[in-house]
Amino acid sequence: MSTVASYEIRRAGPRFGAEVTGIDLKSGLDDRTAEELRRAFREHKVLVFRGQHLTAAQHVEAVRVFAEPFDHPTAVKDPAHALVYPYDVRKTGKASTWHIGGLWRQPVFAIESLTYEVVPELGGHTLWADLQAAYDDLSEPFKVLLGSVGAVYDGNAGNYAQASKRTPVGETVEHPVVLEHPETGRKGLFISTSAIGLTGLTPSEGKVLLDHLLRHASSPDYTIRFGWDPGDFVLWDNRATWHYAVDDYGDGARAYRKVIGVEPVRQPAV
Repeated sequence: MSTVASYEIRRAGPRFGAEVTGIDLKSGLDDRTAEELRRAFREHKVLVFRGQHLTAAQHVEAVRVFAEPFDHPTAVKDPAHALVYPYDVRKTGKASTWHIGGLWRQPVFAIESLTYEVVPELGGHTLWADLQAAYDDLSEPFKVLLGSVGAVYDGNAGNYAQASKRTPVGETVEHPVVLEHPETGRKGLFISTSAIGLTGLTPSEGKVLLDHLLRHASSPDYTIRFGWDPGDFVLWDNRATWHYAVDDYGDGARAYRKVIGVEPVRQPAV
């Protein structure tokens, strides 16, 4: 645990993730606190703020502390704010796979964030895995190989929208399998279960390697888990982690609002 200004940051696991207590995002942040939170976010990659109950506009402003809110071209928008995207799993379906957001885009989203409105009585937790820690544990020869490999994804933003009827893959986008984080410089795996295949390898080699990477990156050794109450707010580094919404609550209700962030507000302090 570490104390920063008048609030606390409690680590959620030995590798990454933290809960921030003693701060009210609705009241706004002074410059010093905002910078400290950005530093904490770079370190912990996933930050949870309990019981915030942010309005749509407050949610956008909270994200603006860390990145520039993004106007998604195909997402369904909240009537209260064009940069907020509402999800109700009973209407939009569930996203119970390990994934990274915005793979249709180059670069991908810097961060994603959620404000929970309705949660099931039991279950409905979310997992994150630390892709940088997963990369660190690979052998050096394997890291050299991965440095020359890319992964191909569907490039149609419409196929990533809520409750979309997916069209056949046409345009594709390629991302490196190893990403050097643009803010911290730290390398990590950058892979998602929606990958169509790997470049620089034969199809059979790519399939074997992709299967291995997906299993390795989702190992419990690299994961943290959070459960939710209405009003909770979470944001995560979409370039250093991937996430999984656990589908263990049947037809129970789960509704939340999402705000996406792209280019960082400023470079990290030296």
